[in-house]
Amino acid sequence: MLHFRFSTVLKELFEATLKRPLPGCRQKTWLPIRHCCFGAASVDARSVSTQLKVLHAAAHRPALRTAPCATPVRSYCAKTEGAVELDEQLKKDGGGSEEASDKRRNAGILPSLEDLLFYTVAEGQEKIPAHKFLTALKATGLRTGDPRLKECMETLKETLKKTSDGVTLDRHLFKRCVQSNIVLLTQAFRKKFVIPDFQSFTSHIDELYENAKNLSGGQVADYIPQLAKFNPDLWAVSLCTVDGQRHTVGDTKVPFCLQSCVKPLKYAVAVHDHGTEYVHSFIGKEPSGLRFNKLFLNEDDKPHNPMVNAGAIVCTSLIKQGEGNAEKFDYVMNFLKNMAGNEYVGFSNATFQSERESGDRNFAIGYYLKEKKCFPEGTDMTSVLDFYFQLCSIEVTCESASVMAATLANGGICPITGERVLSPEAVRNTLSLMHSCGMYDFSGQFAFHVGLPAKSGVAGGILLVVPNVMGIMCWSPPLDKLGNSVRGIQFCTDLVELFNFHNYDNLRHFAKKHDPRREGGDQRQLSFGPMDYESLQQELALKAPLWKKVSPTESHQDSSTTVVYRMDTVSE
Repeated sequence: MLHFRFSTVLKELFEATLKRPLPGCRQKTWLPIRHCCFGAASVDARSVSTQLKVLHAAAHRPALRTAPCATPVRSYCAKTEGAVELDEQLKKDGGGSEEASDKRRNAGILPSLEDLLFYTVAEGQEKIPAHKFLTALKATGLRTGDPRLKECMETLKETLKKTSDGVTLDRHLFKRCVQSNIVLLTQAFRKKFVIPDFQSFTSHIDELYENAKNLSGGQVADYIPQLAKFNPDLWAVSLCTVDGQRHTVGDTKVPFCLQSCVKPLKYAVAVHDHGTEYVHSFIGKEPSGLRFNKLFLNEDDKPHNPMVNAGAIVCTSLIKQGEGNAEKFDYVMNFLKNMAGNEYVGFSNATFQSERESGDRNFAIGYYLKEKKCFPEGTDMTSVLDFYFQLCSIEVTCESASVMAATLANGGICPITGERVLSPEAVRNTLSLMHSCGMYDFSGQFAFHVGLPAKSGVAGGILLVVPNVMGIMCWSPPLDKLGNSVRGIQFCTDLVELFNFHNYDNLRHFAKKHDPRREGGDQRQLSFGPMDYESLQQELALKAPLWKKVSPTESHQDSSTTVVYRMDTVSE
């Protein structure tokens, strides 16, 4: 992974700015990074130290062009009075322009993020080939087709058309291309994403993929004729992190039907629309201990949970009640497309027809539910079953389904669009039931050995969620006797044996595993979560031995991280 390399001029600026420690710092003090960052406006820090004013007022992060966020921002600065006056003047002159950033740099305040990014990629050269920038970008896990980078990529394409060779960019052209997405790009190149060493992590994923590929057991599902046509050698794994880092290996562009993998998704839609109390007035929350297609209800004459067929059929009846099946289907499809960041979500009419023609067991369950009055009043049971078969026949690829899983991992916000799709309540409930009931009769074993929320389907998919980290879709048609993908189960098991993703791997004094959330696998990554331009600029410019990290405290409510520093004695 590339690290920032500064020009001689920038190095001299930083060394001069941080030449001496601030007076009064001989004793160790504790300062949260949220509450202070220093802006340098003079060559000698000691000579202006009396003018420093640390601002402790709360502030909120402005909306990002790349991914809107309403979390608090670490934008507390200390500047000299002259620097404040200069800032105000630059704002009048157009503080966001390239000229304004040049004025800031020439005034000795801070280099722009665009400049720092250029020097990172250029590595001492005056111009950089565009492909070098794109290659370095892909190494961070971001794709050039990421919706958040659309403006940057379009500007890059147009700019290259106007250059003499159509290949290279100088500093000013580069800055023009990246300025619209500079915060996201800076976070990527500074390893501020949830998986900092993404290339190292994905090399392990590729090894796990190859290990599972060698398995030859299992049978392709044949009770739905259309599913029996799939090649048993197909095998794919895709992942998407909560920061939008992507990796795929295998047959990841082959469409397949969600089948039972759609059950947690439509349950999430129902809870999002109606709330937990209403939905669970019709459906229970307990594992059934029985086959997923049994004609059996709990002691209250309700389906045991939404992950078995009876519960999924009732859950289907709760979506857009009173509307026709066409409107209902479009409604759920739009939800799924938003969860997938507008990547591929289709429909297999052949599978739908095949399901309906061979769905005697589900019709029997439907009539049993009708007899027990499990549906909302006025429900047309046969129409609900048609809708149920339609939802099972929705097609995805491994790539698009991994973004859906990542939306669940990210608390209902799609990582590649920044759009909130599901309420936090819906996501929490969905993951809870996936953890306890998502893997058919293997749910207890899976929770014990893997310890992560997951849902399998008879098409061979396993939708796996690592909360706050990533979503994964594994797909291979051959199933074991319990209806789970043979290769998928092996991959998930191997994944948790290698990485500390199991829910209880982080207990104190527990055996050490590799932690990809830490740079190098064993050192806590300095990660700040989403930042605004000014905060990143301060953090990058003021790296110095003066500050030593002590411990991080993660806050999942605002998706940010508080990092505690201490100021140690530093001699000249």
